[in-house]
Amino acid sequence: MTQEQRKIALVTGASRGIGAAIAAQLIKDGFFVVGTATSEAGAEKLTAQFAESGVGAVLDVRDASAIDALITHIEKEYGSVLVLVNNAGITRDNLLLRMSEDDWDDILNIHLKAVYRLSKRVLKGMTRARFGRIINISSVVAHFANPGQANYSAAKAGIEAFSRSLAKEMGSRQITVNSVAPGFIATEMTDQLSEEIRKKMTEQVALARLGEPQDIADAVSFLASEKSSYITGTVLHVNGGLYMA
Repeated sequence: MTQEQRKIALVTGASRGIGAAIAAQLIKDGFFVVGTATSEAGAEKLTAQFAESGVGAVLDVRDASAIDALITHIEKEYGSVLVLVNNAGITRDNLLLRMSEDDWDDILNIHLKAVYRLSKRVLKGMTRARFGRIINISSVVAHFANPGQANYSAAKAGIEAFSRSLAKEMGSRQITVNSVAPGFIATEMTDQLSEEIRKKMTEQVALARLGEPQDIADAVSFLASEKSSYITGTVLHVNGGLYMA
């Protein structure tokens, strides 16, 4: 398959963890992947990893002009983005009594406003192609309350509501919009936790283990494929039974 024949996928926050697994899986699925990182070094590393199957790019998802510039570049160099995976994110955990407005705003801007900006920017290309997949990475905490994460929980719940509304708006154009809500996933962050905390986390999961980034990548792979063409506006929970809707 030549680059010109491939569908273009844009994955934000692709330099590590869940985002890295998603990008690698989409490449296996035949997509040309543009993966974003927050630093030049991270973007260069992605370009080296992707070889002929993709490219890394620097992106601050809080910067509207940077989003527009990146997608304009992708469209000019590679073609329209037909799969968008909004994965970039951070945490600023604290009890609400101690949470600063900056901590609230950073989470809402990076998780929710960036999803609005990126989704809006790719819709014209998807509409022209009569094909599109927007896949937003949510979280189990949008459903399963977690103290100290009022900002994060609100942003993730907002992503899911946004996805449902956009799914109704774009369905007639064969553009699907879905969310994937991971549970406890083994990443660099969980590796730093004590064995006791990891044990307590595992005890809450029906499958008695933490998930792997590949578990999320497999869910995204399905939602990006033709096999999911009649699925839109839904939340795919990937949490091992931590939360059962």
